[in-house]
Amino acid sequence: MNTNNKLQAVLFDVDGTLADTEQDGHRLAFNAAFKQFHLDWNWDIDLYGELLQITGGKERIRYFLERYMPAELDKSNLTEWIASLHKTKTKHFESLMETGNIPLRPGVARLIHELRREKVKLAIATTTTMENVTALLKSTLGEESIGWFDVIGAGDIVPLKKPAPDIYHWVLDQLKLIAPQCIAIEDSENGLKSARAANLSTLITVSGYTRSQNFGGAVSILSDLGEPSQPFTHMGGVTLEQGWVDYKTLNSLINP
Repeated sequence: MNTNNKLQAVLFDVDGTLADTEQDGHRLAFNAAFKQFHLDWNWDIDLYGELLQITGGKERIRYFLERYMPAELDKSNLTEWIASLHKTKTKHFESLMETGNIPLRPGVARLIHELRREKVKLAIATTTTMENVTALLKSTLGEESIGWFDVIGAGDIVPLKKPAPDIYHWVLDQLKLIAPQCIAIEDSENGLKSARAANLSTLITVSGYTRSQNFGGAVSILSDLGEPSQPFTHMGGVTLEQGWVDYKTLNSLINP
């Protein structure tokens, strides 16, 4: 096993990192589920930005009840009810994905194809559900793309969600790799905390909701992964030689 500054795997977050799914994907799906459950709740853009501080959809619903609808906490079988509401939301999100309205962020498809050519392992470490991951990959990269990823860590596969490092520990174990051989790509402070707690070098590509968060500890902070025709904006951390992230860039960042 070569541990000498040779990138073995890239671990991608999903929501906000692969695609800007939050504002016009998950938020709309939650609202559609509320309507189906005859609830007069509406998570507008600002409220959803606040709720994103809580990772995990079921956890987000519970937090919303505790903060804004405490009377609803008296429901019998509350946990089952939340799970059912969340399952309905996931179905609405999958439908949104199938329409192809949510594209991958700049540079994502290019980088994934290059990493495959370079025989670098691909993995996903996310708090979103496996159904959501599958729907996004199929709608953007095609049916076969699920098989491009050596490991997909998603949803409730570990008990503690980000900012806890559990999902990253789990993915590293499945890959049979150690943190210095890998890099994580994230868009949020909670994601960064999770990856750093697992000792992973972490590259941040900020998304609409996360732009003002604290990214201390990231190796580099960028607007996105960039394209040769559409360079990223550098926002902090290590300055990169070119305006797009490729295999060579990531390899240089694992031992900066």
